[in-house]
Amino acid sequence: MDEITSEEIAQHYTAMGHSVDLLDAGKPSLMSDDDWNTMKAANVEHLELMVAKDYWTDEDMTAVNKAIADNK
Repeated sequence: MDEITSEEIAQHYTAMGHSVDLLDAGKPSLMSDDDWNTMKAANVEHLELMVAKDYWTDEDMTAVNKAIADNK
């Protein structure tokens, strides 16, 4: 596998932040419970996969880990 660049790491970290923001916001009022559960599960899975990557350096994963724990 090719080495990941610092720019790519930053993009991944930003994407993780978007998932955290979505999960923290909670279910939109017009979204069905089934759709929310599907979206929530996909975002938690994304965060779990990403936090396990070995290329992180000093990024703060506190919010990510909290979002995973709160939404499992």
